[in-house]
Amino acid sequence: MKEFAYRRATDVDEALRLAAAGGDTRFLGGGTNLVDLMKNGVEAPKRLIDVRFLPLGGISETSGGGMLLGATTTNSDIAAHPEIRRRYPALSQAILAGASGQLRNMATAAGNLLQRTRCGYFADPSEPCNRRAPGSGCGALAGEHHNHAILGWSSSCVATHPSDMAVALAAFDAHVRYQTIEGAGELPLSRFYLPVGDSPHEETALPGHALITGIALPSVTPTLRSRYRKVRERASYAFATVSVAAALEVLDGRILDVRIALGGVASQPWRARVAEDMVRDAAADVELFRAAADAELSAARPLRDNAYKVTLARNLIATVLTELAASERL
Repeated sequence: MKEFAYRRATDVDEALRLAAAGGDTRFLGGGTNLVDLMKNGVEAPKRLIDVRFLPLGGISETSGGGMLLGATTTNSDIAAHPEIRRRYPALSQAILAGASGQLRNMATAAGNLLQRTRCGYFADPSEPCNRRAPGSGCGALAGEHHNHAILGWSSSCVATHPSDMAVALAAFDAHVRYQTIEGAGELPLSRFYLPVGDSPHEETALPGHALITGIALPSVTPTLRSRYRKVRERASYAFATVSVAAALEVLDGRILDVRIALGGVASQPWRARVAEDMVRDAAADVELFRAAADAELSAARPLRDNAYKVTLARNLIATVLTELAASERL
């Protein structure tokens, strides 16, 4: 690991001033991803600003009836919170599926959103990777890519986003709140991650030196049921091969509301808008769910070795929606 300077910020204003002072600076939360990347030589910031002890933790009600997750709240605290489990069970399930208890105790809400891809070419400084070294190429495109993207990828990058939590947040239309020297701002998660395009190293729409302060979850109706289902290569903690966060509200067999987000298939959580539009206002039926999944995945462009993900995603969408529809009758 290369040498770096370390400062513990005493308040948000100091953290922003230190970040804006220049140089290659990173905010440090739990460090469960950033520190690993520094050890591997993938990241080499000149200075770390520790924000873990700023008053940005906790979970609270919003004025609109939703929930606000403080940026430094641990993943464990979010997953265990009784109101999160009651109103947004898919979020709690996604977090619990994402990492071991030790990691959840350290990882923060903001850090989870900002974690970087686990593509092996990105993690190895000796390999070409446009995300790590712009212009060097994408080693995975013609190399090892069985667990890479099938949707939204470009010739510059075929890596997937690793977060389970972000997939559930995408399904619930979460917003990311942040602070800069100029003031506060907010981004819907649907616009937080940038399309991979020709510049995969530009990963989020956050302004320069912005500090995430919280994640806002909109209110949901009491009858909206949600579930997170993840398929991975081993039973112990592993990144998703394909995952689905889905929510369904059904009344008398008719679907009033539906949200579907996919993980493990793109460079960001993939909101399945095509499938949602087919299902909304229709009668709940497994054949409809399969047709909606097929329509969503008609845009898939599998690589040489990962076409299996299309079938896996199709079956997972149909299975989770069927389970949610069945739970309405219980």
